[in-house]
Amino acid sequence: MEEPAIREFEMSLSDGPSDDDDEFPSTLPTDGSHSGSIRKGCDPLAQTQRSKLQHRRARINQQINKEMRMRTGAENLFRATTNNKVKETVALELSFVNSNLQLLKEELEELNSSMDVYQTDSEAVNVPMIPLGLKETKEVDVTVAIKDFIYEHYGEDSFLYDKEIKELMELRQAMRTPSRNQAGLELLMEYYNQLYYLDQRFFSAQKNLGVHFHWYDSLTGVPSCQRALAFEKGSVLFNIGALYTQIGARQDRSATAGIDRAIDAFQRAAGAFNYLKENFSNAPSLDMSSPSLCMLVRLMLAQVQECVFERITLTTQDTHFTSQLRLAQEAARVSDVYLLVQQTMTQPLMKDYVPFSWVSMVQVKSEHFRALSHYYAAVALCDHMLLAGGEEEEEEAEKAFLQCHASVPAGPQLSQVLQDPEKRRKLGKAHLRRAVIRHEEAMRVHSLCKILRKMDILQDVLSVTHKRSLDKYSELDREDDFDEIAEAPEIQSHTHQKPDVIPPNFSTVKVTDIFQRLGPLSVFCARARWGPMRVICLSKREGGLGLTLRGDSPVLVAGVVPGGWAEEAGLREGDYIVAVDGKDCKWAKHGEVVHMLKSCSDRGVEISVVTLHSHDTQQVERRAVMLSLCSDKENTRHRLLSGAKGQSSASLLNWNRKKKREGSTITKRLGSAFSLSFGSIRDTEAMY
Repeated sequence: MEEPAIREFEMSLSDGPSDDDDEFPSTLPTDGSHSGSIRKGCDPLAQTQRSKLQHRRARINQQINKEMRMRTGAENLFRATTNNKVKETVALELSFVNSNLQLLKEELEELNSSMDVYQTDSEAVNVPMIPLGLKETKEVDVTVAIKDFIYEHYGEDSFLYDKEIKELMELRQAMRTPSRNQAGLELLMEYYNQLYYLDQRFFSAQKNLGVHFHWYDSLTGVPSCQRALAFEKGSVLFNIGALYTQIGARQDRSATAGIDRAIDAFQRAAGAFNYLKENFSNAPSLDMSSPSLCMLVRLMLAQVQECVFERITLTTQDTHFTSQLRLAQEAARVSDVYLLVQQTMTQPLMKDYVPFSWVSMVQVKSEHFRALSHYYAAVALCDHMLLAGGEEEEEEAEKAFLQCHASVPAGPQLSQVLQDPEKRRKLGKAHLRRAVIRHEEAMRVHSLCKILRKMDILQDVLSVTHKRSLDKYSELDREDDFDEIAEAPEIQSHTHQKPDVIPPNFSTVKVTDIFQRLGPLSVFCARARWGPMRVICLSKREGGLGLTLRGDSPVLVAGVVPGGWAEEAGLREGDYIVAVDGKDCKWAKHGEVVHMLKSCSDRGVEISVVTLHSHDTQQVERRAVMLSLCSDKENTRHRLLSGAKGQSSASLLNWNRKKKREGSTITKRLGSAFSLSFGSIRDTEAMY
C-alpha cells in the first residue's frame, strides 16, 4: 500500500455550493421529510461488453493493489535486514513482483485503449473517438463512524438513523456502476450533491470522521487512499467527466443530430475536468493531477473540433470554391488542436503515463486531418466553377484564397493563380502531393501500434481517404509536367465554431439531505458547537411564560423576562427549541411552536432546548455532561472513552479550503451564546 501523503486532497471554496448559491443541491423541505433516491446503477452481473471491460479493470486494479502491498513489504524488509542471504532472496522476490506489476499495467493499458467497445454500433465509417474508463473504488462502510458522530456530536440515538445510513450506502454502491446515459450522469450528480450535505453534517476541522476512501487511478490502476471527503468528491467528478466521454464516443455521427449530441457531451466532459483542475489540488493520483487534467481538457476540445468538421462536411453539399476552402481550413484547425494534444501528452510527466495507443491515435489524427486540409484545397482549386460568376464573387473568392494559405507559395502570385486554370491545376497537384505524404505518415504511425491495428474502422478511414487523394492526383498528373510548383504552402487553420468548456451544473439534479432529520443545516452541522440538550418544564401562570421567540426552523428563544417563570425554569436567551412535549420541532415554523406552547395542559409543558456555543467550547466539558445524562448506556460510554483516548495527532492533515470556509456564518452574540443568521423569518419577534 502506498505511503500516506503529507497533504491530503484539497478543494477550494467554489467547489461546495453555499446557502445562497445558484448551484445549491436543493431546497430543504420545511417538514424534514425525505424520500429515497429513485436512481439506480447498472446491474453489476449484466454481461455487456462495457460491463465485462469494467469487471476486468476492477480485477486488474485489485491485483495491482496486492502486488504493490507485496512490493512495499519486500522493500521494507530489504532495508531492515542485514543478512545478505535474506537480501538476495528479497531482491529476487522484488524482481518477480516488479515483473508482475509491469504485466498488469500493460494489460490495464490495453483495456484503457479498447476504444471500439465505447463506439457507436452504426455502420457509418467515422474516425473513432477516445473515451475514458471510470475510476474504480472499494466499498466503504460508514455505519459505525456516522453512528458514533451522531451520538457524540448531535446527542441523539444513532440507531434511529439506520434507514438514512443504509440509503447513503446504497447510493454509493449504485454510483459505482452508472449507466451510460443521462440517468447514469444524474446518479453521479446526485451522489456528488449528497457529499456536500455529508461534509456539512459529519466532517469538521476539529475531528476527522476516520473513514478512508479508496480509489484506483483510471489509467494505471495504482490505488490511492485518503480520509479527505474532497478526494471522494473529486473522484466522483472525474467519473462524471469520464462518463460524458463514453456518451460522446457512442453517438452515431453519420447524422447532424448525433454529431450535436457528441459535441455537447465532449464539451461537458471538458468542463468537468476543467472544474476539477481549478477547484481541487494535491491530488493523490496522477489522473487527477493538474497536468493530466489539462491534457484531458485539450483532448476533449480536440474531439469537439473534429465533430465540428464532420458536421460541416455533412452540411456542405456543393463544390463551391469558398465552401471547399472552408473545409480545408476546418481540417487544418482539427490537425492543429490534435498536435497541441500530442505535445501535451509527450511532456515529461505525461510521457510515461498516457497509454501509447492514445498518443498514436492523436498523432494519426493530426496527420490525417492535415492531409484532408490539403485535399480540400486541391479540390477547391481544380473543381470549382467560380470564374463564370460576377465580379463581387471573384473578389470574395480571391480574398478567401489569399487568407487560406499560411504562407505565400513560390512561383506566381496567388491572385494570378486563380485567373489561370493551368496554374490552379499545378498548385492543386502540389497540395495533393502533400496530402498523400501526410496520409502515408498517418498510416505508418497507425501500423506501429498493435492496438490501433486491431481497429478495422480506423484502417478503413485511412485507406479510403488515402486512395481518394491518390486517385485525384492521378487525375491531375500529366506526362509533360516539368515545371511543377516545388511545394504547396500549409493551410491556415480557422474555425467558424470554437469549442466551449461547459462546467457541470449541479443544480440540474435536485436532491434532499438524507440526514435532514438531524435538523436544519444552518444550525445542526458538524462545525457548530452547542451544549447538551436540556429539558425545561414550564407551567401556565398569569402574565404568560415569560419568554420571547423569534424565527423558525428552529425557533430561537430571543429573550427571557427577568424573574419570570421561564428564567426560573432554566431557559436562557439564545436557546433553540428542538422539541415540545417530546414532539420534534427542529423544522417547525414559528406559529406551530407557539400553538403547541399555548395548547399545553394545566400541568405545563416540557421544552427540549439546545444552546449554540462558539467553536472554542471545550469538547471535554460537553462529553462529561453527556456521559452523566446517559449513564445507563454502558457500551456507548466505553466507545466514547476509547474514542477520546485513541485520538492522536493524525499523520494526514485535513484538507482545507483555499478561501474562507462556508461554515463561518455565525453572526452576533446573544448573551453568552451565538446565533446563526436565519434564512427566512416570517414571524416577527413576539413575547409569550
